[in-house]
Amino acid sequence: MKFLVGFSRIFVGVLFIISGLIKLNDPVGFSFKLEEYFSIGVLNMPYFEPYALAISIFVVIVEVLLGVMLLIGFKPKFTVWSLLAMIVFFTFLTFYSAYFNKVTDCGCFGDAIKLTPWESFTKDVVLLVLILVLLKGIKYIQPILPEKKDWWAVGLATLSCILFCYHVLNHLPSKDFRPYKIGANIMEGMSIPEGAPEPLYEYTWTFNENGTEKSYVTNGDYPTVEGNFVGVETEEIQKGYEPPIHDFTIEQEGVDYAVSLLEEPKLVMVISYDLAKAELEAFTAVKKITDRAAKKGYKVIGMSASNSEQAAAIVKEYNLKFDFYFTDQTTLKTIVRSNPGILVLEKGTITEKVHYNDIESLNLK
Repeated sequence: MKFLVGFSRIFVGVLFIISGLIKLNDPVGFSFKLEEYFSIGVLNMPYFEPYALAISIFVVIVEVLLGVMLLIGFKPKFTVWSLLAMIVFFTFLTFYSAYFNKVTDCGCFGDAIKLTPWESFTKDVVLLVLILVLLKGIKYIQPILPEKKDWWAVGLATLSCILFCYHVLNHLPSKDFRPYKIGANIMEGMSIPEGAPEPLYEYTWTFNENGTEKSYVTNGDYPTVEGNFVGVETEEIQKGYEPPIHDFTIEQEGVDYAVSLLEEPKLVMVISYDLAKAELEAFTAVKKITDRAAKKGYKVIGMSASNSEQAAAIVKEYNLKFDFYFTDQTTLKTIVRSNPGILVLEKGTITEKVHYNDIESLNLK
């Protein structure tokens, strides 16, 4: 039992720290995931959506701290019971997502590791079992630091988490795991390689034969049967290859200009997923940098999911010399964790990406 508790202690502690740090690297991204959970179509708790960022910060810091506390053996009863409460809650969420197919990615490891809903649930069940082992053998969880120094260790871990979180919130994630990271080519990210697996579908055909409904299952061919066709149901039994970037458009009046704009040798994108929620004071700096970019021969565009009236109002108020295009809000949230944020591209390759607090540091060739 002592060996099993020791293994569970290290495995659970390390996994909680890794999972927490990945999300702490991108708390804004995790808050978007929480908003998805709180939405009317999932848990129907929209009143929590305005607090999603604060909740995400609190949850991920607690996750890291519980992992640290478990490894150093700090207050074992409090730590293990807290871990149990957290994993029970996460297990419920992942089961709900998987069973009802509500949220396709739990965000357990941010954008670093993508898990299907059932994979997430399985992971949580394993952790639940290991934490129950810790609860059973809690007497074997002994502190590894001298008395009082464990308080310093937990305090230092807390301070480090807060400072790291403050940094990424006011700039950008220290490590970008998304397909729009610096150095990535958007057109290549949208392409499907030759020989990539295609999706497989199963079709259930229903016919009325002499007053009785009968069903026939095929992989696409229309069945040769006698009777009157009633209907068909389609089920995807094997997913095909999905490119990392599959929902990127740059639209204006219903026309997608993505292909032509991504061929521009010098392109600046000003991205604001929702102009109503943007840091409006930042558009003063946006105005300066985009005017400078235009003088240096850059094509400058804005990208937002807001309507044309909102975009026109921002353009007029800050005397911006570029037009806004429409792009899906989720895509824009994925591209840059800043509202607004700026990207510099060379023929579709992202060469720079900055938070609105770092606009002055943008290097325009």
